[in-house]
Parts: sequence; C-alpha cells; structure tokens
Amino acid sequence: MTVAAPEPKANMGNPAPRYDAVVKVTGRATYASDMPLASPAYAFLVTSAIAKGRVESFDLADANRVRGVIDIVTHEKGPKLKELKLYSNGGYAGTTIQPLKSAEIAHDGQIIAVVIAETYEAAREAANRVTVSYTAVVPSATFDSPGTTTAAAKGQNSQFKEDPQVGNFAKAFEDAEVKLTASYDTPTQHHNPMELFSTSCAWIGDNLVIYEPSQYVYGLKNGVAEQLGIDADKVRVVNPYVGGGFGSRGSMTPRTAIIAAIARRLNRPIKLVPTRDQGFTIATYRAETRHEIKLGASRDGKLVALRHEGAEVSSRPDAYCVGGTKTTTRLYACPNVDSLVSIVRADRNTPGFMRSPPEVPYLFALESAMDELAVKLKMDPVELRRINDTTNEPIGGKPYTSRSLMACFDEAAKAFGWSQRSPEPKSMADGDWLIGYGCAATCYPTQMGPSAARVRLQRDGRTRVEIAGHEIGTGAYTIIAQTAAERLGVPLEKVAVFVGDSELPPAPVAGGSNSTASTCSAVMMVCDQIRQRLFKAMMPNQSLTDRAKETVGIGQTPATRAAKSDRSLDLEKAFDALGAGVVEEYGEWKPEDAPLDSFQAMHSGHVRLVGGHSLKDKIAYAFGAEFVEVRVNRFTHEIRAPRLVGAFAAGRIMNPRTARSQLMGGLIWGMSSALLEATEIDERTARYVNDNFADYLVPVNADVPGVEVILLSEQDDHINPAGAKGLGELANVGTNAAVCNAIYHATGQRIRKLPVRLENIEV
Repeated sequence: MTVAAPEPKANMGNPAPRYDAVVKVTGRATYASDMPLASPAYAFLVTSAIAKGRVESFDLADANRVRGVIDIVTHEKGPKLKELKLYSNGGYAGTTIQPLKSAEIAHDGQIIAVVIAETYEAAREAANRVTVSYTAVVPSATFDSPGTTTAAAKGQNSQFKEDPQVGNFAKAFEDAEVKLTASYDTPTQHHNPMELFSTSCAWIGDNLVIYEPSQYVYGLKNGVAEQLGIDADKVRVVNPYVGGGFGSRGSMTPRTAIIAAIARRLNRPIKLVPTRDQGFTIATYRAETRHEIKLGASRDGKLVALRHEGAEVSSRPDAYCVGGTKTTTRLYACPNVDSLVSIVRADRNTPGFMRSPPEVPYLFALESAMDELAVKLKMDPVELRRINDTTNEPIGGKPYTSRSLMACFDEAAKAFGWSQRSPEPKSMADGDWLIGYGCAATCYPTQMGPSAARVRLQRDGRTRVEIAGHEIGTGAYTIIAQTAAERLGVPLEKVAVFVGDSELPPAPVAGGSNSTASTCSAVMMVCDQIRQRLFKAMMPNQSLTDRAKETVGIGQTPATRAAKSDRSLDLEKAFDALGAGVVEEYGEWKPEDAPLDSFQAMHSGHVRLVGGHSLKDKIAYAFGAEFVEVRVNRFTHEIRAPRLVGAFAAGRIMNPRTARSQLMGGLIWGMSSALLEATEIDERTARYVNDNFADYLVPVNADVPGVEVILLSEQDDHINPAGAKGLGELANVGTNAAVCNAIYHATGQRIRKLPVRLENIEV
C-alpha cells in the first residue's frame, strides 16, 4: 500500500458524511444514561419551592413508605464536600452554591434532598411525597427588584480584565455631527439540550467512574476529585456522545459530587436522570442583560465615538459575567471608545456559558444601534458598515489575522436580493403582510487551547486516534478522522477515533468554538511525527524537521506544515525498514501565545484558551453577514421569518457538510433568540414560570421555511496549524439584531427588548 503525500491545504476540506451518522440514526450511540450499570439504585431530586429562605423541617414519613426506597438524603445527613472555585475564577464549578450543605436556600429549584430507590418510579413517587416546611424571605429577582446590588465587573471576575477604551469619548461624542443614544434588553434563556442533565456514578474499590454528558471530561474529573478529596487519577469520566451542550455542560454542577458521595456511602452504583424542569435550576443559563449604546458619527457615516455600557444579572455569591464589550468595542473603526460592564447580584442560580456567551446579547445592542444610526444618516446599513470596516482593531491597533466581513456582506446581500429593498419603512408589502429586510454583522473570536493526542498507524493503513475531545453533536469524530486521514494519506474508512473519555490524552473544553482548531492541530502534529519516524527509518541519514519545534506547534502554518510533509510513503517499505508492524506516537500541542503552564494546566483540567483579542501582536476573529426577511401581519401582528441568509468566513473549512449544519442551526437559533426564547420569571417569587417545552418556545420546521448558508473561501496562515477558525458559535450572533432591524423596516417600529412577540407590535 502506498501512502500519498498530503496535498497542500486548501480552504475547503472534503464534505465527508458524518463518522457517527449510522450509529446515531440506528440508535446504537450510547449516551450517559444508556451506560449499563450492575444493579444500580436510582436517584430523584427534591428541589426548593422558594427562592430565598431556609428549610425548617422535612416530613419524610410518607416518602419512606414507598416500596423500594433505600435512603433520603437531606442537609441533615448530606455528604461533606470541599468548597470549589467558580469556573470563571480559575476553578471547576459552574456555581459555588453547594446544595445539601445547610438549611439555607439561595435560589429557586435548589437541590434540597435526594431520594434513592430500587427503581426510578419509586424514587420519583417518594420525592413527590416529601413534605418541606420553609421560612421564606422576599427575594430579589432581577434588575429593578429591591435588594439587588450592582458593581463593576472588573475586579470581581478574574476572566473579565478590561473595560476597553481609547481616545476621548466624551468630547468626541459631544462634538459629533450625528448622535444616537439607545438602550436594549435581552432576556434569561436556557440551553435545553435534548439530553437531560444525567449522572451515573459507580465505584470500583477506591476508583470512581462517572457517566455524564460533559463538554470537558478533564475538568469534570479533576473537579469531582477535588470536591471529594481524592486523587484525580482515581476518577474516570466517560461520555462518547453528548446530546447537546451549548455551554451548559462546560463546567461542573453540584449534582455530580453529591451522587458520587452517596454511591460511595451506599457501596452501590447510582443513576440520576433529572427532569426537564429541574434542568432550569440545577445547571447554568444565559443571564439577562441591559445595554446602553452611544454612537457619534460624521455626516459621511464615519464613527467618531462609541460607548457600550452593559449590565448582567448573576447570583449572590458568584460574580459571573461574559462582558461582550471586548468584542463590540473592536468590531468597527472608531478613534474614541469607552465601555463599562457591571454585575447585578440577585437571588438566582448562577448563570453560565451559553452558545456565543458574550456576543449574542452584546452584538444585539451594537448591531441594532448601527441600523438606527444608518436610518439617522439616511444611509444603507451595509454601506455604513463598509465605511467603518477596518484591518486593525481600534483599542490596541493590532491587525486582524484576516478579516472578510465586507466580503461576507457582499455575498450574502447578492444571494438575499438586498438591492431590491425599498429603504423606507412600511414601503414593502404582500397583501396583509408587511415585508421587512434587515441585516447585521456577526463575528466570533478564533480561540485555541493546548491539546494532546495519541495516534497509532498499522502496516495495512488502519489508524487509531485517541484524544479526550467531545462529540457534542458538532462533528468532532468526523473532523478528527479526516485530519488523520489527510495527514497520513490513508483512506478515511480506515481511521477509528476515540473521544469522550478522561483516560485518553487531554483536550480542552468543547466551548468557545476552539475544538476543531485545538484537537486537529494536535492530531496533525502527531501524524507528522509518525511520518517523520517512518521517513527516518527509510532514510536514516537525511535531516528532518526540528521535532522540539513541532511539539509545541510554534510557527506552524498550513503552508509550512504541508511543505515539510511533501513526501510520499510506501507503508510496507517503511514498516520493513522500521522492523515493526505498527507505529505509535503521542504529542502535546499548544498555541504560540499560550502561557508557559499550559500543558500542566491541561492535565489538571484547567482552561488556557488563547485567541481573539488576547493574542500578543494580532487579533483573530471569524466573520459573517446575516440577512433576514420578516413578514408582519398588519391585522393579527403575527411575525414570520421566511428567509434567513448568512455568509461566513472562518479560515479553512475542514468539512463543509458539518460546517453548513452548524451554521444553519446557528441562524435558526439566532432567529429564535429574537422572536421566541425567553425564560419568564415571576418577579415576586424569583421563580421560573415556563420551565418546560410546552411553554419555553423553540422553533420548529414551520418557523424556518428558508435558510441559506454561504461558505466563503478564506486563507489565514497566522492562527493555527489547521488554518481553521471556530464557527460553531458564529451564526447565532447578530441574527437577533437582523430580525429586529427587519421588523423596523416592515413596521416603522423600533423594538429594543427581546423577544419580540405579536403583543409588542403596534402597526
């Protein structure tokens, strides 16, 4: 068998079918709650019916009479667990609120008891029979509730390091020829992945095995070990498939260590499958936000002043925030910029990462304001963005590694038919339906993290790739298999990929759209090590690439890596020369600007992502442009979005098929965030009202009759060996603004608070 030399990297990879398609459509993919356990007991949670106060007493008599009940665990005999730091402050936990620690209640739906029984049905019935007496205190629910506290995010959250500013905003705004000041609101939203927040724990002697849907098996492994006070080497996390995450599974929730501790005490495996409504309070969510945007411009449309002030709701103990001003202040050319992000503390469960965490709420404000400015200037919204396009971000002056924003606008506008738009509001109609066209920019930082991989190549070309990445539905198996096949020149069907297990070489969290860039860069490096080893066996006297430089991936671009591997291999001759039938290599890759402790942090489950604006001498983002057609019925005020068009540039597209699926889903979710999704909260009780799929609205097929995704070819040799920019979180950014901009065009009504429902329309 002859292995062909890898072709130089093109901008589009092979649109190969999904590696895991057959097992998923045939039901053979095993998710966390599918994992077989030997004689398991079943857990069911009892959650708080108040948002603030304390539990005075439990009446467990009726619950204990249910046949099959083994134990009911409350704070009175709850497991003694160690405190953890918040994920965004360098720890593992999505919240520092620890259930079953005391009688105190910190938020609605807090875990206050765990029922253990022989069957799920018995545990559920017993949980419903638990009677709780509370002393309730009036809670603070949201922004305007009495008792909330507000303070600047900077200094409270270690991941929020700056309020970007440059120049003299106050003077520039005062002197601006055209001014805009506007306020915007986004609601609480919940991830609602298809797979519930299940956890199964089994002890084998002193070793713990956890089956749990996770976006970061190494973080979960180390976090649970720390909370239980045991060695991390005694914990294994297994989840080969994850039924969606969207950020909700990136950090550790309190449930895992609780179930593990109870399983250890009972010396029996325990399976927990919480209900849909419990997922609203035992995991994280997208916090509601408020924004004030001030824009100053000259009459030709050039921005001269920009200020973005944002506020986010978090819990009492945790200063969680996403702080999207780091993106909005850098998107357009502007010499005078100011910003401020504040955290409002309320009696809520701690929010967390939700797909495109900073950009979805913050670009809604900026891109809506840009449309409003275009109206004031009587200028086409696309041209306003073109006038303010830039190759260098304004805060630090760093150049973009590549920036195809206006190329995306041009392609999307052409496909959408933007030139047919009549600019005046309410000027386009079809019978009883007012028609509106809207657009917005989208962007997302290109991030990467240290990653390791192990690759084994056999004489017959069969290849095994091991990496503790995560298949959360985005196509990780497929992309990793393609990467190995391309680098080694073997058929794709001969590559077997193993992910989702903390016993495999570590990979970063599957969040921040870093997975493809991180895992594929590591796999490419290790495959090159295998090729070099085989070449060396065949040509022992020929000088090869500096292996130390390969190990850390410094200076490796798609072009240079392709050139270094531009040789063909005859596997049989290579293995004959090597004197073996198999060759295996392990390697650890890190981005050029990664901290010195990156490899150590990687093994201990800590995140060291770099990219976006945090690179030393450049800035790296993926870009796109989104266009939306809305139709608003002039009598019923129904809102429809029959067409969504997006054009996206994200470096090398590793697999156009999986990329298109991700971007299509993002566009639909972006429309959903504008018109449908909001977690309603009763401000009197600080409790969620619509914690179910009957009342929490998500789009169905009838809501999205037309979605078009355009993939632009983009070459970026400055970001990572794969040349790839993350795109999983790119498409749902800006869509909410494009929808609202289209509603304005259709109705003449500017709506600045999401979601937009028919009762908000005043045609």
